[in-house]
Amino acid sequence: MPEDRYRQFCPVAMAAEVLCTRWTMVLVRELVAGSTRFNDLRRGVPRMSPTLLSKRLRELEAAGIVRREPIQGESAYPGYELTEAGRDLAPVVEAVGMWGQKWVEAEPSLANLDPGLLMWDMRRNLDPTPMPAKRMVITFRYTDQPEERRHWWLIVEPGAEVDLCSIDPGFDVDLYVETDLRCMTAIWMGLTSVRKEAGRDRLVVTGDDKLAAAIQDWLGLSPFATQRKLSG
Repeated sequence: MPEDRYRQFCPVAMAAEVLCTRWTMVLVRELVAGSTRFNDLRRGVPRMSPTLLSKRLRELEAAGIVRREPIQGESAYPGYELTEAGRDLAPVVEAVGMWGQKWVEAEPSLANLDPGLLMWDMRRNLDPTPMPAKRMVITFRYTDQPEERRHWWLIVEPGAEVDLCSIDPGFDVDLYVETDLRCMTAIWMGLTSVRKEAGRDRLVVTGDDKLAAAIQDWLGLSPFATQRKLSG
């Protein structure tokens, strides 16, 4: 745990010693969201070095917040599972996120854009219910990104986890979404909507008409998008 302790009996101070080191709350957010594999955690915190990620996981394990468990079918690769104490952090993460969505100015957040992180979060929160009961492939093209980070594919298989690819998977595409990364991030954060940005010609959707019409229903939005922003 951190070397600079608060040295107070206050429970807030004691909790802060565990949770307020750099990247720790963001890592806990990923664990609460359901990531268990080391590589999946890395995708959720892409700017965190593997060395620091390993260190923080060890610290959380020592604090009784996570435990290592073998992943079914992958015994050589332990996963990370929240303990009861870790699961109790879910409402804490939600409260911090809702506060940030409500009170922290949006512009600084929109300056920290990462297509890989955005697509990873969208993949996790996508709702396949409004989609046809067959494989659906959606391509996102971010016009302002370099070629190697411009194209992303979401593959939705009935009854299976949504897959994310940054390399063409070779399937027929059902829907194409073209926009810039800032616009898509603002939609994801609930700061604007698909309809508004399409009306401003900042977002173009082509392909399956029914899938396009339902995009706001199945699109993975931030779990904090329902919170109305009061800052700025």
